[in-house]
This record gives sequence, structure tokens and C-alpha cells, in this order.
Amino acid sequence: MPRSLSGRSFLKLLDFTTEEIQYLLELSKDFKRMKRAGTPHKYLAGKNIVLLFEKTSTRTRCSFEVAGNDLGMGVTYLDPGSSQMGKKESLEDTAKVLGRMFDGIEYRGFDQQIVENLAKHAGVPVWNGLTTDFHPTQMLADVLTIEEHFGHYKGLTMVFMGDARNNVANSLMVVSAKLGINFVACGPKDNMPDKKLVDTCKKIAKENGCTITLTEDVKKGTKNADVIYTDIWVSMGEPDEIWEQRIKLLSPYQVNDAVMKNANPGAIFLHCLPSFHDLETTIGVDIHKKFGLPEMEVTDKVFRSPQSKVFDEAENRMHTIKAVMYATLK
Repeated sequence: MPRSLSGRSFLKLLDFTTEEIQYLLELSKDFKRMKRAGTPHKYLAGKNIVLLFEKTSTRTRCSFEVAGNDLGMGVTYLDPGSSQMGKKESLEDTAKVLGRMFDGIEYRGFDQQIVENLAKHAGVPVWNGLTTDFHPTQMLADVLTIEEHFGHYKGLTMVFMGDARNNVANSLMVVSAKLGINFVACGPKDNMPDKKLVDTCKKIAKENGCTITLTEDVKKGTKNADVIYTDIWVSMGEPDEIWEQRIKLLSPYQVNDAVMKNANPGAIFLHCLPSFHDLETTIGVDIHKKFGLPEMEVTDKVFRSPQSKVFDEAENRMHTIKAVMYATLK
């Protein structure tokens, strides 16, 4: 059992030991069992949390709200137009005010320094729901999903396909290094994770008996993969005009039938969602009209296949976020 996480913020997984991450995963399993069994667990009744969203989200918001309510807490949601943070009020002042009113603060938005500064000044635990650099709550859900499917995670190989310099790829590399999972970033050479972060993760990986690999070669990169992971090609907040550039750059790294067949038998597919795998979204229809693509980062066939565990993964956001909040607020 690791030392208590009570009072700590959850900003990036680099801040946590392997043992602490494993503890959060075990706690997540306990909460999932209780949720499935209908066992009440309002362990944090009387506490209140606030969710600061500068970037909207379906899974992150719903996970925090349901998890907070299940734990008995009051939950307040503030969208970009409902707060003066950074406009009429400084980040420091906002953090100090919210810290006087709430027991915990979630932030989902842009620069990592924003969530770090919130934690510095709030005086209560702050949780990173996503920044430009890291997406730590997603990682716990991903690893829980992998463990549920394979029965373990240590020694497996996970491949991220596409823009490997984004927050999801960064965080996958970190959690893989911490937990002994071999990580492969497969994408264009100019879209690889920051060298300093790669070097840090390689050092951690060596201690935990796993490897970090960067490659542009799809066949080599996906050979012997147990998990194939991808993300959308254009992130929220980026201008629409870069779609053409990203499509040209990342199309060779689409997750399709050939990629899955090149992986190990029994390999699974993961995606943090939302996904452009069909024409059932306005953006999907628009891209199809402009570029003729019926699907983007993953084919509809793979997305809907038995190998796809994306909806197990989405549900697990709720259980793992519940574990993070309980562990840091209990």
C-alpha cells in the first residue's frame, strides 16, 4: 500500500510512483464492482467540487459529475462563459476563491501551467481533466481496460498511431514506462513526443523492464502489438484550415484492417473518443465533401469490430476518476 494520496493534486502521472498508480487502478476496480452491484458508496458526503471546463467534453464532464454524485458530493460545472478566470480575474485569485468554497477542483483546458498554477494557489486537490501536454485520467481508464481484457498489462506492447506529440501520446508513453508496458509511437518523424520527455520516459522504462520506441514505419511499428491506439487528427481548439495538412500527413497512419492483422492475434483497439469513423457527425460529413474521406483516423470496420474496446474504455473513465477523487479527498 502506498503512502496516502489525501490532499494531493492529480496533474500528470510523472508525479506518481508505479505503486501509487497501481493503487489507483485497484481502487478503480473496487468502485466498478460497487457500481455494478448497486452498492451505495457516498464516502465523501458533505464535500463539494467544481469542474472548470475551457474545453468541452462528453466523457470527462459526465465521468466527473456521475462519480462525484456517486460519492455523495455536490458538483458545480463552470463552462468557458461562466467564469472570469483569466479575463476579469487572475488565475491566482480564482484559485484562491474556489479553494475557499470547494474541496476539489477539476480543470480541462489548455496549457499545463494553468492546472499547475491552480494547484499551487488553491489549497485543495486539483485534477487535470486534460491539458495540451497531458491527459492523466484517460490513462488510468486505458490501462484498466487493457488489464480487464488481458488479465495483466506488464510486458504487453502498446502502439500509438498518428500525431504522437499530442497529450494522449505523451501520457500513454508516461504510463507505459511507469507500469512496464512497451510503448511504440508510430507516426511522422516531425510529430514525435518532445525529446526531453522521451529521455525521461526511457529512463523510467529501463527501471521497469520495458521499452520506448519511435518509428515512422507502420509495419515495423505495429508488429507484435497487443494494443493499437489512435486519436483524432485535429484536436479541439485547432483551426479548421489545418485539416487538409493533417489528412495528408496522417493518412498513412490510419488504423485499418491491415494494421490490426499485422498486430498480434487477439490485439485490441483503443481510442479516447470522439472518433471520426463514419459520416454520422457534421465534421465527418464536411471532411467527406471536401476531401472524399468516409472515415479518418480509424476505419468503421475496425471501430465496430470485436477487437474494439472503446466503450469499455469510455465507461472506465468514470470508475478511475472516482478513484482519483476519493483517494485525494478522503
